[in-house]
Amino acid sequence: MSKAGVFGYELLLDLYNCKPGVCDDLTLCYNFLDEVVGFLGMEKQAPPSIFRSDATRFPDKAGLSGWVPLIESSIVIHTLTPKDFITVDIYCCRAFDKKKAEEFCRKFFGPKNVETQFVERGMKYYSDSVNPKELVHK
Repeated sequence: MSKAGVFGYELLLDLYNCKPGVCDDLTLCYNFLDEVVGFLGMEKQAPPSIFRSDATRFPDKAGLSGWVPLIESSIVIHTLTPKDFITVDIYCCRAFDKKKAEEFCRKFFGPKNVETQFVERGMKYYSDSVNPKELVHK
């Protein structure tokens, strides 16, 4: 008997013209990663990790990168200070509320514009006729 559905869901958010200062705010971005998990009803495997980019070596990439590992997968954030731009990737092995996730990002970072993409991952994972170990692209 085959299990209906896909393996996972990924929401990609591009946040343009965020509030000044949020892209460099290590505490704010850490708190975002820490709080969004519970807000969406997910569960952490470990606390978030967040890092500052080397703005001297990579001035166009100045900002922060962070992630929080989930039992269900992960949430990742990248900020680019020169353009007040933030990307957020939410990948989860079970369905979650996309609108709620977007509104949480809007509240934290105050973007003037948001682009979203939504991807269903592992479309054949639960198929009886396909062994996931054989799903290799050549």
